Amino acid sequence: MRIALTHNLKIMGSPDEAEFDSPETIDAVAGSLERAGHEVERIEVSGPASRVIARIEALGPDLIFNTAEGHKGKTREAFYPALFDELGVPFTGSDAYTLGITLDKVLTKRILSSYGVPTPRARLVTRSTLEAGALDDMTFPVIVKPNFEGSSKGISGAFSVCEDAYELAEIVDRQLVRFEAGLIVERYVRGIDVACAFVDGVGPDGVLDPIEYVIEPQHAGLYNVYDYHLKNVKPDHVTLRPPELPIAVLERIQSMTRRIVRALDIKDLGRCEFRVTPAAGQRGYEVLFLEVDALPTLEPSAGMFIAARARGVDFDGVVRAIVKSACRRRGLSALVDSTPKKVRRSSLRVGLTFNMKRIDPTENDAEAEFDSPKTIKALTAAIESYGHTVVPLEANADLPHVLTAAAPDVVFNIAEGLRGRGREAQVPALCELLGIPYSGSDPTTLSLCLDKGLTKQILRSAGIDTADWQVLTTGREKLKPLRYPVIVKPNAEGTSKGITSRSVVADEAAARAAARTLVDKYGQPALVEEYIIGRELTVGLLGEKRPKMLPPMEVVFVDPPQHPVYGFEEKQSDTPRVRFECPANLSQIELKKVEKTVRDTFTSLGCRDVARIDLRLTADGRVVVIEVNPLPGLTPDFSDLCMIGKVAGMDYRTLIGEILAGSIKRFREKKPVAGPLGPVAKATPSTAGSAPPATPSTAVAVVTPTPIPGAVAAVPPAGLNGS
Repeated sequence: MRIALTHNLKIMGSPDEAEFDSPETIDAVAGSLERAGHEVERIEVSGPASRVIARIEALGPDLIFNTAEGHKGKTREAFYPALFDELGVPFTGSDAYTLGITLDKVLTKRILSSYGVPTPRARLVTRSTLEAGALDDMTFPVIVKPNFEGSSKGISGAFSVCEDAYELAEIVDRQLVRFEAGLIVERYVRGIDVACAFVDGVGPDGVLDPIEYVIEPQHAGLYNVYDYHLKNVKPDHVTLRPPELPIAVLERIQSMTRRIVRALDIKDLGRCEFRVTPAAGQRGYEVLFLEVDALPTLEPSAGMFIAARARGVDFDGVVRAIVKSACRRRGLSALVDSTPKKVRRSSLRVGLTFNMKRIDPTENDAEAEFDSPKTIKALTAAIESYGHTVVPLEANADLPHVLTAAAPDVVFNIAEGLRGRGREAQVPALCELLGIPYSGSDPTTLSLCLDKGLTKQILRSAGIDTADWQVLTTGREKLKPLRYPVIVKPNAEGTSKGITSRSVVADEAAARAAARTLVDKYGQPALVEEYIIGRELTVGLLGEKRPKMLPPMEVVFVDPPQHPVYGFEEKQSDTPRVRFECPANLSQIELKKVEKTVRDTFTSLGCRDVARIDLRLTADGRVVVIEVNPLPGLTPDFSDLCMIGKVAGMDYRTLIGEILAGSIKRFREKKPVAGPLGPVAKATPSTAGSAPPATPSTAVAVVTPTPIPGAVAAVPPAGLNGS
């Protein structure tokens, strides 16, 4: 089967990501599915829902293996299952209704109480109920938890348990600032924590043996609470083992788990948590339900897998059982039970437009922005891995004729153009003329972003911070007052062409001299802007109206000069002059400022599908936009965006799939467009794998004056990979 693995990836390690999956967990699940013969596509769901929809529609999976927790709100875990239902794509796990209920601890307890499941007395506390006396008549001690959080977020063994009303009022006030949706105040019960997992298909009814969480005595504290710190920061202080309890108590825990699964209609997998405490009575113990997780972690060391191993089922067996359970419910048993076969994808003809680099940029930077044969070959392989047919199209003077003859369904564009400040817009403009959907931003955005001065004007008008500047056409114009030092750059170049450590100058005379040199060398105006002292960051974004921000990467200068610059020499040198830290070490306040700035920049300039934005973060907290690149380099293991993508859990193939998905979505939505002379007929999609109107030999001969990528006779000189 073709399976989409939807997930939230833990990247920054902040409490906000506590419920997300680590890269190791996602690798383990994906590997297990692949070993079962399935074709797996990882889809990290951070960012706009439209992006997730585009990826799913481009992939067309038979099944979604869902571990996505969602980001915001009281129904976040329900969001993606509801979306999958709307798209009509089967998925593993419980539906939106069940996930919406089980994330609400108080509501879950109320429902289960009606099914005879014993649970400590609890109430929901919000700002409004607090004013109505919600804390009156409490029986102490009590424990305070966020009502709509998992992974022990907001729970501390030292501070969450209250012995009196004064303590309770203090902690409620403090926690409601952080968790505005509400808190659950619950009678604290002394005892041990025991979990019981459910995996449909493992054992006779899916209910596994209970597992106890044993906290090392020196870390258990007074209340023995399995809190956020122990669960997420110091898990090595907690041992998971079968509990040393009478058989009757263990059977009661399993019986209660069965009742909870039925009452809440939990599908495929889940985990119930209980507090077990000595008590008078026939069994000698009281078993109280605490909470249920209908979207439990699949970390290989989790209690679910320890319990499964006791039944003779390993990690792969659990994952297979989850898939089989979902397939039985969705009528897909024939797919999962049959011998895995190679999946045939819905193939498209993808034109790959590029400018090939043939000159060593360390000797001559004329082709510095072009892509090496190695990059073009890697892109071809990545696109073909999705089952598409790639048509290489070099963006030279023959492209208008060749593009018409090749008749691609979509174009994946990395072409930089040959000349002029609108050169990056040439291929997109041609695609629009011919009605061919393409990846990346449109001609207007590409033209604006190549012109640094115009970019800064738009950013400034949108209220986005950027350094003061002036564009000099000759270098002899009167300079407006600027703070020195300043940095002088070509106004319409990329890949840091013309930018070195010598570009930073200390006075007006030096600025004029540097500007005249650049005007003469590059035949275009020069940009003079104030040099911003601060940390250098670069941020990748994917998507459209509300883009997905990838982890910020910091450029750290090795043995930096007084005014370090991430310039052309640093990008081409074999001797490391910079190192990269990704994700950058930012505070939550700094991260939010960066996120707002880059998203505002992306939307203000009308970027689409992909962009990379360079920033400076000053000591006083300013986030200053330095440059915007809507056509970033895509050289594997070299380009900034590719390195950032790896940290975000995207291998090269996945990153290219993310960028390509937007054009495929536009291809499938393509409708007749009204032009000045009336409606333009919708282009007829070419048949996958069929020959274009021109003969293949003719098309290839015109498209590639040199051999196609992967068959390049000459080895390109060192340093031909663009950034």
